[in-house]
This record gives sequence, structure tokens and C-alpha cells, in this order.
Amino acid sequence: MQLSTSQILSQRQSLVVTAQLQQAIQLLQMGNHDLLSFIEEQAEQNPFVEVKVPAQAPLPTGVAGARGGDDWDRIAALAEEGPSLYAHATAEVDRLGLSPEHRQAAEAFLDALEPSGWLGQPLDLIAMAGGIDLDTAEEILAQLHGVEPAGLFARDLAECLRLQAIENEILTPLFDAVLKNLPLLAAADLKGLARACDTDMDALRPVLRQLRSLNPKPGAIFEGSTSGQRPPDLIVTKGDDGWNVDLNRSTLPTVHVRRNETIKQLRTTEEGKTYTEDRINVARWLQRAVEHRNMTTLKVGAEVVKRQSAFLEHGASHLRPMILREIADAIGVHESTVSRVTTGMLIQTPQGTLPLKAFFNAALGNKGDESNSAAAVRHKIKQMVAAENPNRPLSDDTIVKMMKEDGIDLARRTVAKYREMLNIPSSVQRRRQAVVSGAA
Repeated sequence: MQLSTSQILSQRQSLVVTAQLQQAIQLLQMGNHDLLSFIEEQAEQNPFVEVKVPAQAPLPTGVAGARGGDDWDRIAALAEEGPSLYAHATAEVDRLGLSPEHRQAAEAFLDALEPSGWLGQPLDLIAMAGGIDLDTAEEILAQLHGVEPAGLFARDLAECLRLQAIENEILTPLFDAVLKNLPLLAAADLKGLARACDTDMDALRPVLRQLRSLNPKPGAIFEGSTSGQRPPDLIVTKGDDGWNVDLNRSTLPTVHVRRNETIKQLRTTEEGKTYTEDRINVARWLQRAVEHRNMTTLKVGAEVVKRQSAFLEHGASHLRPMILREIADAIGVHESTVSRVTTGMLIQTPQGTLPLKAFFNAALGNKGDESNSAAAVRHKIKQMVAAENPNRPLSDDTIVKMMKEDGIDLARRTVAKYREMLNIPSSVQRRRQAVVSGAA
């Protein structure tokens, strides 16, 4: 066997993710508020970084509040703001027809209501605050447990779930036994729970499925109405030549490279000269990175607005389907860049201040020339339910038929899924609520 050595030349491309590249990627998904915090942190570490923030201008009147977060419901933002938990609970208490004395005492219960919908104080303290005895407090509480949604004014988790089980007519003796042993369920001790309830796992599983369908914090559905507002990162206005998009410069920080006598003093030594050059280069890079972030954000926002002009004119029912790849191809960047830019940005439009991510929707085919976005279809379902006759609420099958008449083919399970996403009860539950509220 003959052995020999040889040299082979080849070319290979690779991307080295440096610390500066990682920071540049992070800048793309920062809103103005986070960007300011980041630049201020850099300014503390680098004497040559100077951050300037213009005085914040007030938002124009009529602009809806903004909500962030990946789990934020885009349709909720496109709809009119609902009442707060306190306002809703007050209206529900007024419908109970309490006597003047009990209605006055009920204010103590309303004051004790937590964002979860539970009572945040023991009943004896509530009775003392309302100027009533404990027996009267128990009587008023029993009436308050009849408000919608079921579970409000509960004193603990078990009571909250029991009220909902009664409402849904699923409170069997086994279900009640499970509620009495919730600590075992929380510890995932299903075998111990089965023994405590004197049953087996086969009988226990369907009860646990029913239990998981209930809402442990019924007051949380009202949290969106009271969430704080923050200024948008992009602002859409209509001009003579169409829709215009601009950065919200009233909250947009800018980076300047500071030049003063400190530079001359530091450069007197070789070590000081090296440090100065390094810090100045970092400051210049940060200045360029922020400018690139602003330019990319503006390009993405402008392309989104260009494609969603019908929504800006007419509202949520005209939100067209759009995916990240469309925007990326249009402005010549990678799809991941568009994803990062749209993750934390808020955009102010005539329809309200929304996350930029809210404009991206899957498409649902129809019989027309254009497709409907999933968000637009959910908005149509919400409108149908809002306009229904309380005496004859629309079933999911009826909604499917009505959608088909409009050229939109949906499966019944799709309607049920969208209805749940919109926090719309079933037709049976809506009929029961209408009877309770006197609307039917």
C-alpha cells in the first residue's frame, strides 16, 4: 500500500455571530421604550455615548389604548373597549334588585373584588366594612353568586369552580368530592385523589376534563380593559397621496458620539489612547445600529400599511391575509428580520393602536376573488353574535350556514374554536345568560 500527502484547497462561507451582531439583532425587536433603556445602559458604560430623548407629545385624541404580549387577542383590540371588571360587576349587582340596605352593603363586596374575580378579604371583614352582621353578609353573598360570569365573588378556588359547575349543570357528587380535594389535584396525585373520592381512574378522568374546561379566574377576562397604555412606535396618517407611516419621534431616542476635552486627556497615554479608540468605535457602531433599526422598522411598517389599506379605511372585517414572507420579499430582508421587528412594535392607526404582529393572519379560502383572513372571519362571527336575537341565539351550525352564504367555507369545529378565542359562550349558555339578565 502506497501512502502520500496532498493539499486540497476549498472555500467555505460561515457566519460568526459576534457580540455586536447579537446586539444588532436584539435592537430590531425593541420598542422605543426598551430601546431607550438599552441605550441608557450603554451610556453608563461608555463615556462617549450620549442619548437624547425629545419631550413626549400627547397622543392624538380618539386613539385606542395599546396592549402588548404574545398571548394578546388581536380581535379584542379591533373591537370597542369593554367595561372594566368593577364596572361590569357593579352593573350585574344592580340587576339583582337588592334592597337599598343590601345594595349599600354590597359596595363592600365590590371593593373587595380582586382582578381574578375572587374576594380579596375574609367575609367577616367585608361585613364589618359594610356595617352588617355575618348572617346578612352570607345572605348577600349568596345573591352575588348569581351574577355573570359564574365564579365572581368566590372566596376561594373551590367555591369559584363549584359556582361554574352549578351553572353548567355538571356538579355531581363525584365532582363535588374532587373540589373538596383540590390540594391532591394540585400535587398531581391522581391515585390519591381517586382514593379520597372513593372512585377509580376511569370514572375520575371525565370529571377532570370537565374541571379543566372551567375558568379559575373569571375576572381575568376583563383585565384587557384596564391595562396600561404606552405610546406607539409607529404612527399612520392619511395624506393627499395615501397612507403615510412615520416613526413616533416623540419617544424615539437618538444616539450621539460625545466629543469633548475628555478625549484629549485620555489620549495622552498609550493605554488611554487604546481605550478611547475602542469606546469611540463602540459608540459609532451603536449609532449606526440604531439608525439601521429605525430604517428597517420604517420599511416594514410602510409595507404592512400598504397591504392593509382596506383595514385602515373600513376596519377589522377588511383585514386581509398576510404572512411574514410577503413583507420580507417586498423589502429585501430575511423573514426572521420581519418577525423580530413586528414582535414588540406598536402602530397607531385610525382603527386603534395595535401590535404590528396583529396584521399577520392566515388565509381562509372562499368563493370570491380574494381570500379572507382568519382575523376578519373571527370579527364577522363576533358581529353576528352581537346582532343576534337573544331569544334565539345563533348556533355554530347556523353561523356555518350564514358564512357559506357569504362565500366562506368553515367547518363547525372552526367556528367553535374561533368563538372560544373570542370568549363567546355557546348558544345554550348565551340563551341562559339572556334569561338571567332579563333580555329574553
